[in-house]
Amino acid sequence: MVFLLGLMFEITAKASIIFVTLQYNVTVPTTEEQATESASLYYYGIKDLATVFFYMLVAVIIHAIIQEYVLDKINRRMHFSKTKHSKFNESGQLSAFYLFSCIWGTFILVSENYISDPTILWRAYPHNLMTFQMKFFYISQLAYWFHAFPELYFQKTKKEDIPRQLVYIGLYLFHIAGAYLLNLNHLGLVLLVLHYFVEFLFHISRLFYFSDEKYQKGFSLWAVLFVLGRLLTLILSVLTVGFGLARAENQKLDFSTGNFNVLAVRIAVLASICITQAFMMWKFINFQLRRWREHSTSQAPTVKKKPTVTKGRSSRKGTENGVNGTVTSNGADSPRNRKDKSS
Repeated sequence: MVFLLGLMFEITAKASIIFVTLQYNVTVPTTEEQATESASLYYYGIKDLATVFFYMLVAVIIHAIIQEYVLDKINRRMHFSKTKHSKFNESGQLSAFYLFSCIWGTFILVSENYISDPTILWRAYPHNLMTFQMKFFYISQLAYWFHAFPELYFQKTKKEDIPRQLVYIGLYLFHIAGAYLLNLNHLGLVLLVLHYFVEFLFHISRLFYFSDEKYQKGFSLWAVLFVLGRLLTLILSVLTVGFGLARAENQKLDFSTGNFNVLAVRIAVLASICITQAFMMWKFINFQLRRWREHSTSQAPTVKKKPTVTKGRSSRKGTENGVNGTVTSNGADSPRNRKDKSS
């Protein structure tokens, strides 16, 4: 990977700049009153694939650094089994990525006044012009999830786990690329930050669980926030696509301006979000049922029945004939056997 990066910089500066820097920038005035002040905004294009490829290689290198200098050292100290070893590596990598993305995404939300004015999610659509932070955030997200494909080989993922990982990666790429290409980057950013926060809590709780299996509080908090996260995702999606964009004046399909605000696209967006949320809830319910089943099995008391001793001659006689009232071959002979012996 380092060799490939070095090879890129050996190419001419004109060609290498396509891989390193963001493309398709335009200069627009910040306000209509002050036309002298300008800002650089960006839109997407085919050259973004080269930028995504370059930062995919960067993500592979960062992944290897975290694995080599952090996770492998912890694994050698904790002496995990093979199953826990792979799950620990997965949670360690994803928790670092989710934490970084949450902080970065929250910074963009605050700096661009998304929190103070929620109507920015649908107002002035299409959002075909992005700030540097916004576009670089989406390029980084696409690069990270594309880098997960070669990591399946580098991490020597088991064959039975590959289909699950492919579905997992494919869902991320489908929704992130959809928000990026349909100019729904405002809504996509809010939903990603919300989802990443819940996922970060799950993976950090799993890391603590591997160090101490008695730790369960993090999973309980995650379960509550997971359900709330799904509800908030549906509410924001319906509010933005179903109400905000549906009431917009411009509802004509126009590829030149990036306007996809038509009924068919809105239905497809809402359907994909609802189906994904339902799929995640189904997986969540199955996970919780399996976890509760395992917990109830481990906590089930194994109480041995004590022998019931009753007073009287019959109880003493039964005890003499066997253990706990059960006749054994090595016990005392029955009266019939004694009669046969005497005869």
